[in-house]
Amino acid sequence: MHPRFQPSFAALSPELQTALKPILDADDFSARFSAPQIAAIKQHTALDDDALALALLPLAAACAVAPLSNFDVGAVARGKSGNWYFGANMEFAGATMQQTVHAEQSAVTHAWLSGETALEAVTVNYSPCGHCRQFMNELNSGTDLRICLPGRQPATLGDYLPYAFGPRDLAIETLLLDPIDHGYSISGDALEQQAIKAANASHAPYSHSHSGVAVETLSGRIYAGRYAENAAFNPSLPPLQAALILLNMHGESCSQIGRAVLAERASGKLIQRQATEATLQALGCQNIRYVELQKA
Repeated sequence: MHPRFQPSFAALSPELQTALKPILDADDFSARFSAPQIAAIKQHTALDDDALALALLPLAAACAVAPLSNFDVGAVARGKSGNWYFGANMEFAGATMQQTVHAEQSAVTHAWLSGETALEAVTVNYSPCGHCRQFMNELNSGTDLRICLPGRQPATLGDYLPYAFGPRDLAIETLLLDPIDHGYSISGDALEQQAIKAANASHAPYSHSHSGVAVETLSGRIYAGRYAENAAFNPSLPPLQAALILLNMHGESCSQIGRAVLAERASGKLIQRQATEATLQALGCQNIRYVELQKA
């Protein structure tokens, strides 16, 4: 079991500990649960979906990286596939405040990068801020997404975001988590290929500035992230942060990145290069390459 989970795990009920321990002890545990695992946990604990997600929140919050606020927020995204995904807030000392990641963004992006194509619910240990409510409104589940909080009755995103403005108001047909392929040519070494593949699946219907980032840690593992744009613009999530979410969910440290590749359109209306470089340098990574996306 990853050391970050141990204090929270010790506070869980005996039944939940027994059901979770084999999963958490697995070397390949990446802060997500398959549908069969969730079914088995529910059977062992007699918890329903909402109660189980709430019980798992301390483990999700244990994934937080919060050197600025020292305030850990955890989230659990429940996919329509039946798979569940942890998320947690992330902060980066030495970078700007705008580079931080909220727990809801983390859980949603974790699901998206894991191949999930729709979400049913997001459970979080604190009420979603306006930034996160707007971010989640970009999803293809829209305002029907269920939001669950400790001590409150489940509600919809529409309840938390009345009079919502989102992609549908701008006639956007491909929504966040909808599969998409922008058709850029795959080339280069393994790291470059992963960055381009990520850019191919990025969500940028407003600027069309597709981009992807792939980072390789000192362990040799590669994590790729895609740009996720938002109708309100500011809640958009940069591709580097998406890659860092996946890295963190796999239990690796952001300070252990050996090299990185950013793939984007040189003619794009938005450019990720400067912010990506500044954040990576704040994390101690100096080996950064850039690839210009080319149509196949």
